[in-house]
Amino acid sequence: MAPFLAYEDKGPVSSRQPVVPLVPLVLVHGHPFDRTMWAPQLRTFSAARRVIAPDLRGYGASPTTPAVPDFSGFARDIEALLDELGVESCVLAGLSMGGQIVMDCYRLFPERVRGLVLADTFPSAETPQGVRDRDAMADRLLAEGMRGYADEVLERMVAPYAPAEVKTHVHRMMTATSPEGAAAALRARARRPDYNALLTRVTVPALVVVGADDTYTPVSDARAMHAALPDAALHVIEGSAHMPNLERPAEFDTALAEFLARVDERQPSPAPPRL
Repeated sequence: MAPFLAYEDKGPVSSRQPVVPLVPLVLVHGHPFDRTMWAPQLRTFSAARRVIAPDLRGYGASPTTPAVPDFSGFARDIEALLDELGVESCVLAGLSMGGQIVMDCYRLFPERVRGLVLADTFPSAETPQGVRDRDAMADRLLAEGMRGYADEVLERMVAPYAPAEVKTHVHRMMTATSPEGAAAALRARARRPDYNALLTRVTVPALVVVGADDTYTPVSDARAMHAALPDAALHVIEGSAHMPNLERPAEFDTALAEFLARVDERQPSPAPPRL
């Protein structure tokens, strides 16, 4: 499936590469968005490193069918895409549902993960009521389409005071999403595993980021993840809600750049030339 995912794959245009290439960065979008939510980060980081941003199955330009069978299907798609693109290891960054997919990637293939970025997300499994709510929303999207839902949640996805162009971008992504793809993902997400114990066993550096005014995944959730991870930094971004990478891209990118530099420093030194 994954080789057929739509994706951006960008990197340095100069032929003068560092002796040890910088660790690739893979960006995983949330629901109900697409890879364009990472446009600021693609611009910022592809100047120096390879940056890959896929459309998840059922979203953006990726096919809706076959629907993802369970939540791990998203992680397996990403693993297959890494195989297709020849990426042995990378930093995985995800926001909201994307952050949960990143955690599932670490559960399934931790040997390929050099660092984790968990933005505006949470690790707990769904409650019984949460399962019912996500199933009901899936039914609603199939019956009504995306527009009503997008209108309702826009000013929770981004803060009411977010720039107009950011609101327009986010609303456009939501209304362009396939109801069938979104509904399938909601049902799979409702039945995802719990990642709390997994976080305590993470052996790579992690960055936890959250918007100060996020009401979906509040700062308290981010602080709990930060406390559970053995080696993590926490950044709370003022003036943003659930999508700080779009609402406050300069602040988000500064935190991410500092984290990536730390991961890069952990790379093995190149082997000495043969005599």
